[in-house]
Parts: sequence; C-alpha cells; structure tokens
Amino acid sequence: MAIPFSTCSSSIALAPLYSGADPSSLPANLSSRLILPASPKLHSGSTSTFHCWSENLKVEQVPQHWKWRTRVSFSFLSRSQDVESLKEELLEAIAPLDRGADATPEDQRLVDQIARKLEAVNKVKEPLKSSLLNGKWELLYTTSESILQTRRPKVFRPNGKIYQAINVDTLRAQNMETWPFFNQATANLVPINAKRVAVKFDSFKIAGVIPINARGSGRGQIEITYLDKDLRITRGNQGNLFILRMVDPSYRVPI
Repeated sequence: MAIPFSTCSSSIALAPLYSGADPSSLPANLSSRLILPASPKLHSGSTSTFHCWSENLKVEQVPQHWKWRTRVSFSFLSRSQDVESLKEELLEAIAPLDRGADATPEDQRLVDQIARKLEAVNKVKEPLKSSLLNGKWELLYTTSESILQTRRPKVFRPNGKIYQAINVDTLRAQNMETWPFFNQATANLVPINAKRVAVKFDSFKIAGVIPINARGSGRGQIEITYLDKDLRITRGNQGNLFILRMVDPSYRVPI
C-alpha cells in the first residue's frame, strides 16, 4: 500500500483390491477363492486401478466395504507453485525499470497483467486484519508520477530507497524517502472495508528533521490487493499500482 507524498486439477486415484495382500487377512469366504498376484498390473487411463484375479469370483462381487479408494488432490501444491512462479515473474519484470521511472506503456501493461494474476490467487482476504501487514516495506515499483517525478531531471528525483511502514493495530502509516531528500510523512488510516482504507496525512518532515503540521491536507484511498509475508500489491484510488517487499516486520510507526 504505497501512499503518495503528495495529495483433481491434478489427482491420482488408487483402487487397490488386496493386491499382494496376505490371504490370511482376507475374509474366510474370499481368501480361498482369490488368486493374488505378487505384483499388480496397471491399466492405462486417467484412473489407475490395481486388480485382483479370481478363480470363480468377479471383482464386482467383492463386498463394497472391502474396497477402498483414495483420491489425493495436488491442486494446493500447484496453486502454491503458481504463486511463487508469478512472484518471480513479477520481480523479474520490474527489476530493470528503476522503480517504474523507466517503464514504457508496454512494460506497465505487462507488470499490471502479472500483478492481476497474483491478486486473483491472494490468500489473505482481509489484509487489514492481518499481522503480515505490519512493518517497513520497500517500494519496488509504482506508476505514481507524484512519487517517480519523471518530469524532473534525474538528479532532482528521489534516487535512494523509498519505504512505507504500516501498523494495523494503531492504524498508522509512514512514508520515508532516503537520498537525497529524506522527506517523511505520517498518516492515519481509516478502514472502509477489510481491504480498503482512507488515508489522512497529519504531519510531514522536510529532510527528515523539519516538522510541518498538515492535518487534513492530504487525503486519498488505497486498496491492498495482494499480501503475503514478503510481498504486497496495492492500488490507489487514482488507478496507480504499487509493489512493495517487506524489509523489517518489527518496525513501528510513530504515534
């Protein structure tokens, strides 16, 4: 949530019918009539079934309570792998873009597409109630012109790292620029729902030391659309995209 300083997917079905089992463990009325192979034969097809052979009894006649079928779904594994691969793809896409300052419209569209794929598999449905939100985050990418200041010569832009800290228990946020300006801003967060907050700035610091009281001078809304322990995606009410990574989960925003 970057706040501007300015205003069976895959499944295996097994149905073993006592293949290779000890005959003494079978019901008396079946063990004498079943021939159990040393190793099962595997039929091809979407469902793999181990068969037992019978001298005078068809498999269908085996009592249902002696059959068992286990279906193991690996959809949760593939979903987790998809999340990690999407995160890698997103980080690779934004790495050469200088926090978004060098992004072309095509770059912006690509980053937005990957971000939306991650948002679609977001597991944290109520981020404003999650402790994962707490701490200091580094801004990796944004489309916000008020932060990037691309109309200025590069020497007059924020060239160092930019951080944002959030504490959900106190509903406080803080933006921190580093080299060359070291500006800071703090704000109160007013929840609108479990994902969206209104942002109300209450103080600024020029060069990190000169305080300026500006209660109510800056307002906006942001929505946290993806959150995990090390990555956050946020969208602003003006359509800007922010991508951040966790750097210090213990950091506390001044009250």
